[in-house]
Amino acid sequence: QVHLQGSGGGSVQAGGSLNISCTASGHTYTLNTMGWYREGTGDLREGVATYYTAGTDRSAWLRDSVKGRFTISLSDDKNTVYLQMNNLKPEDAGIYFCAASQWGSTQIPGEIDYWDQGTQVTVSS
Repeated sequence: QVHLQGSGGGSVQAGGSLNISCTASGHTYTLNTMGWYREGTGDLREGVATYYTAGTDRSAWLRDSVKGRFTISLSDDKNTVYLQMNNLKPEDAGIYFCAASQWGSTQIPGEIDYWDQGTQVTVSS
């Protein structure tokens, strides 16, 4: 069993920056990927970023709309994933959920095994 605890978030004006993090505890050695989804006003949860945590060949995925503005990174112990968000836009606002997958990819919703409670990100124009 794995528990995810998210932190960070908050309110910024458009163009500002925020950093959110998510720490996994428990049987973290089983995790293959960790990532972030967000849920905006339309209640549609969309993938934002994924980091492949297993092994040494680490790679990351970012949705097109955040490339060049967001960065996903992993702590040395591979238990914490960070999302640095720069040049935030009002459309980036929403609840950001940390996700983890044991044997699959968090890019695929059906392969997500764990979620955190969500972190609020507010961007004012």
